Amino acid sequence: MRPPLPPVERGRFPARLHVLLAREAKVGLVIRRGPSKSVCAVLWNRTRDAFRVGQWLRGRIYERRSDLSPDGQHFLYFAMNGRWESETRGAWTAISRVPFLKALDLFAKGDCWHGGGVFLSEHEFWLNDGYGHTELKRSSRLHRNQNGGPQTYFGGECLTVYYNRLQRDGWRMHAQEYQGATLFEKQLPKSWILRKPAYAEVDQPPGRGCYWDAHELRQISTDTTLVFPEWEWADYVDGRLVFAVAGQLRVARLGRKQLCGEKLLYDFNGMKFQALTAPY
Repeated sequence: MRPPLPPVERGRFPARLHVLLAREAKVGLVIRRGPSKSVCAVLWNRTRDAFRVGQWLRGRIYERRSDLSPDGQHFLYFAMNGRWESETRGAWTAISRVPFLKALDLFAKGDCWHGGGVFLSEHEFWLNDGYGHTELKRSSRLHRNQNGGPQTYFGGECLTVYYNRLQRDGWRMHAQEYQGATLFEKQLPKSWILRKPAYAEVDQPPGRGCYWDAHELRQISTDTTLVFPEWEWADYVDGRLVFAVAGQLRVARLGRKQLCGEKLLYDFNGMKFQALTAPY
C-alpha cells in the first residue's frame, strides 16, 4: 500500500519539479512545470548553486523520457503541444543546448508512444523510437546510434527511458514490487540508503501524474526509516542530499538518525511564462 500524501488545497498545486544531472560536470537541469500547460528548463550551476531560466514551452515536456549529456552541454527531451497539423505533428523529440529548448536536432513523432531517449556519450544518443520519428533537423555535432538502446524494455511510454536512466546513474532496481511501486535504492554515506518507490498508475493522487515517485531514507546501523511521500525528486548530489518538495529545491545533511541543516536552494513557485529566445 502506498504512503499517503499530505492534503493539497484543490486547484492550488505548487510547481512540479524534476532534475536531470550531468554525470561528468557540475551541471543540472531543472524541468519546472506549472500550470499544467507551461514548462520551462532552468540551468542549475552546482558549483555556485545558481539558477538561470533557459526557455519556456506552452506544452508538456516528458521528463522521464529525457536526458542530459554527460558533459551537461545538451538536453534530449520529448515534448507535446497537441498541434497535430504542425511540422512536428504535435509531439516531438529534440536535442537542444542547455538550458534552452530550441532544437539542434529535431524529430517529429506525431503521437505520445515512445519518444525521447538517452545519451550514450557526449556525442552519441539513442532515440526511444517505437513507431518511428521523422527527421526534420540534424546537427553535425551529435550522432544517432540506432543499436545502442538499453537491453531492458519496460514499455512504450516513460519507463524504458526512466528506469534504465536510473540504473545507469547508480540506482539499484529491485525485482519485487514495493507498496505497489517499483523500488530503486542508492547507497549513501553513514549507512544511509535513499529509496525511491516509482509508481505507474492511473488512480494517482491529486497533483501527481500517472508516473510519480515517493522517497524514503533508511539508516541501517540504527534501524531508522524516514518516509517522505511529498518529495517529487531526490538524489545524493555533490556530497549532499538534494530533494524537490512543494515547488522548491532543498538540501540537507545526513545525521545519525535524521536530516540536519535543511535549507532552501531555490523556490520555483511564482515563476510565470516568458517568451524567451535562445542565443543560437
